Amino acid sequence: MVGIVSLGAYVPRLRLQRAAVVEAVAWFNAGLKVLGKGERAMAGWDEDTITMALEAARDCLAAGDRSRVAKVVLASTSLPFADRQNAGVVKEALNLRDDVAAQDATGSMRAGTSALLDALYAARGGAGEILCLASEQRRARPASEAELMNGDAAAALLVGTEGLIAEFLGGHSVTVDFVDHFRASDRIYDYAWESRWIRDEGYGKIAPAAVNAALAKFGLTAADVDRFVLASPMRGVNAQVAKACGIAAGAVQDDLGTRMGDAGCAQPLLLLAHALADAKPGERIVLVGFGQGCDVLVFQATDAVTAPSERLGVKGWLARRKPESNYVKHLFFGGALALDGGMRAEADQKTALTTLYRNRKTVLGLVGGRCTKTGTVQFPKSEISVAQNVRMIDTQEDYPLADRLARIVTYTADSLAYTPDPPGYYGTVEFEGGGRLLTEFTDVEADAVSVGQPMRMMFRIKAIDEQRGFKRYFWKAVPDYRASTIKPEGEQRGERHQR
Repeated sequence: MVGIVSLGAYVPRLRLQRAAVVEAVAWFNAGLKVLGKGERAMAGWDEDTITMALEAARDCLAAGDRSRVAKVVLASTSLPFADRQNAGVVKEALNLRDDVAAQDATGSMRAGTSALLDALYAARGGAGEILCLASEQRRARPASEAELMNGDAAAALLVGTEGLIAEFLGGHSVTVDFVDHFRASDRIYDYAWESRWIRDEGYGKIAPAAVNAALAKFGLTAADVDRFVLASPMRGVNAQVAKACGIAAGAVQDDLGTRMGDAGCAQPLLLLAHALADAKPGERIVLVGFGQGCDVLVFQATDAVTAPSERLGVKGWLARRKPESNYVKHLFFGGALALDGGMRAEADQKTALTTLYRNRKTVLGLVGGRCTKTGTVQFPKSEISVAQNVRMIDTQEDYPLADRLARIVTYTADSLAYTPDPPGYYGTVEFEGGGRLLTEFTDVEADAVSVGQPMRMMFRIKAIDEQRGFKRYFWKAVPDYRASTIKPEGEQRGERHQR
């Protein structure tokens, strides 16, 4: 058997209120008022498809053995690098071994389901466990429907042949050059065609034919479908397609459109992860990916689908939310509006690629060192141990810190140095088991930071070299989203600074 071993997701904390967008642009496009309900997931300035995919991968692999991952595939139509393997950055940040394969998949809204299909076929052929990721941060013109309906998010599915939570019964694909929207290689924004034609001619004809063909191919009927998953930025399309196929209305899964928006090629995998979180053993799930044709994947949940898990999943990340009503902030974070950062923002952010390569485990993987003689943990790892009153040389082993809980020792709220989201918070954190790190904080609230506060590390954008178009990544500390289950250990001492 082949299928899904584990699943994960990531949804950014910020949720742009659609009503705030409509209030700002309705004078220009009054028709947007009908789309003003709900909210959409909005990436922070230091998030992109790589960082979101990494968090989804960590969620998926929360309690798994990463050494079993043989390949990492990242699907997206909004990758930050056109000529640098984006999946390779994720591989490094996960601290996977170097003999792991990596691949980017792009070019269509069904890149996510197509990548998942390929991963399932490869795993069936003995390729080992494959980590299939899909992540999107699509840009849209201000005052457009897409600006309201898009959402930023990522999904992760680990595919293999052992310990399955969902068995893959089979897949079916059709390819038709149905151009509902497109983006040329030299353009920033998509160009979309008329929505009624897309709904009636595209989803209304191509998708039902593909679903019916898939069911017939595997000896199933519409009555055998317990959960029907189809992603579309247009409301009601999933129910329309299900009805055309004779699938019960109660089987149609919520598309999460009002809660997070549509995350492009990542949306089908997100909705599949969301459906599996509630699935019962034996339930059959039909997943549909639409874009210049259709992918149909059929799964059956196993007894292991109800087993307890450490992952947050779609529900957990949706619950970790902060409403955002600042439309200008959304435009700025998304690159649609340039603000004057002043002279402090003029520093050259050129990255020495030789240094990045030599220190990739330290920078991208947050791997420190642990002295094998004294047990002292330090970051960064070096030839000489920092153990007090002991001279130890060449005694350190690799010591990953990214997944260890930390607590704030000191912190500063800085309103002088430039940051795209002032004030900038940074300070020293101490990891459980040892080791201290001076780092930036992100996703924090003013006056809600305290010494001793539990923090977790997240992979984020450190700086952007605007002159050369290169993004530099590092790990930042964020308030522990599981803090309610963690109690402080003893008295915490530290310092607080304000600039």
